[in-house]
Amino acid sequence: MIKVYRKTATIKAEQFYGSDEMVKKYRVRKDTEYMLSDDPLEYQTVPYQIETLEGWANINVGDWIATGINDEHWPIKNDVFKKTYAELPVISEKLDSYIQLYKRNNYGITDMLYDLTDEVCPDTNLTKDDIARAWLDGYQVEGHK
Repeated sequence: MIKVYRKTATIKAEQFYGSDEMVKKYRVRKDTEYMLSDDPLEYQTVPYQIETLEGWANINVGDWIATGINDEHWPIKNDVFKKTYAELPVISEKLDSYIQLYKRNNYGITDMLYDLTDEVCPDTNLTKDDIARAWLDGYQVEGHK
């Protein structure tokens, strides 16, 4: 019987644009022979490779470079990335302190959402669903990106 699984890991990722800065930052290998080829079909093959734990992997401009907890990197195709990951919501420092207080005192998410006021949560662009997702999945604090 097939079971359905939901991936809940949070990753750090940056979209690869092929700039010299990114090539240096991620130690990407450039194959200049492909880039200098007169054959347009050959030129469209992947001129970039990134070193992963499994060896060298091809990466295209527009793909994403994910970084693991031990600073290892791996490429993710852009279409796969868009289907799999969503950027974490950005919340205010005030809401971050509020969430941390409730977690530290072993209150549940329902208590936190019930007690939530506009004064505590000036994030008018966030719904209670967004705040619940932030509690469960993680978030970024405004100004700490």
